[in-house]
Amino acid sequence: MANECTPLFQPGKDVTVLLTGAVVGKTFVAISAAPDTYGQLKGVTCTAAARAFGVAARDAASGARVLVRKKGIVPVTAGGTIAVGAEVEVGASGKAVTLASGKAVGQAVSAGTNNADVLVDLY
Repeated sequence: MANECTPLFQPGKDVTVLLTGAVVGKTFVAISAAPDTYGQLKGVTCTAAARAFGVAARDAASGARVLVRKKGIVPVTAGGTIAVGAEVEVGASGKAVTLASGKAVGQAVSAGTNNADVLVDLY
């Protein structure tokens, strides 16, 4: 198609991010730098208690492009025990932990245990 308008992202959709550091799938990703001259967003594993951009769709090395899940109910690797209905924040290594003093990034809709998947409804 000639002169097609391809959106950078659409609300509720996945966003492609160029990684500035390796990420593990099913962990939280944060924006790490300003977009390049083409508007390509850059990301890395989110630090504990920070605001997450979304969840990595797969494992990927630094310099790779990866889809980041922005909305919906997605599996996230738990960094501890999480109860159904608990709000979650980002813990160590970008894993989901029960909200304590960080920023709420979603609500657990399943129970989770350390290093297992927990289903999170992303905010």
